[in-house]
Amino acid sequence: MAAAQFECVAGDVEANVRQIADLAVDAREAGSAVMVCPELALTGYAPERIGADRALWTEAEDARLDPLRGTGIAIVVNGAAAGPGGRPAIVSTVYAPDGAVLTVYAKEHLYENEREVFEPGSGGGRFRLGGIGYSLATCFDNHFPEVSARNAAQGCQIHLASSLYGTGGGRQERRTVHPAIARATGMYVVLANHVGSAGPWTGCGGSAVWAPDGTVMADADESGPRLLVADLEVEVAEVEVGD
Repeated sequence: MAAAQFECVAGDVEANVRQIADLAVDAREAGSAVMVCPELALTGYAPERIGADRALWTEAEDARLDPLRGTGIAIVVNGAAAGPGGRPAIVSTVYAPDGAVLTVYAKEHLYENEREVFEPGSGGGRFRLGGIGYSLATCFDNHFPEVSARNAAQGCQIHLASSLYGTGGGRQERRTVHPAIARATGMYVVLANHVGSAGPWTGCGGSAVWAPDGTVMADADESGPRLLVADLEVEVAEVEVGD
């Protein structure tokens, strides 16, 4: 597994795609099967700007995302896409190593400032690759135990958190919320966080991987961009991950 920790370029989808694609190649060369990115990695964390500029919205087949479909690794990338009600949603798109779309998941639990711009999703957030079930959640989703519990009950073994935790209180939140998910569900938990400028906040970094008992397996520092890679021993499950 790999978690991409980097500073996004606000409002520049193409520049962020280039960063993500380069990190994905590095992750593949390090032996990773899947790489997860932070929240709104495609646009930078800029809710008001996203709400005002539809050019920042991307669909799964958007040509600007083509570089992510040729890296030979599965990528979980988060951005903004049109929701069913006409406003944008905060969406994770999962590309398989061959570029096919494995699933699309819209963030269910919006944070305070996000509710004025985005519309929430309504469930889902699971995919299966190589006989392993993966669970998805975006930032504030991880503060609602029912999200990860639902996915664990459907056979997921690895929980992927695309997030933005800032300096200050975010440092402590990321250290408590994610190991609690691991202990409660028995899943590995992989957090990809922002570092540096992120809209109204400064990302605190600290992307990490926790074992199913809540212990830290790998932990990035807060000093700058990092590609965090960890080897996970996961038994290939016979059960299919539900929709």
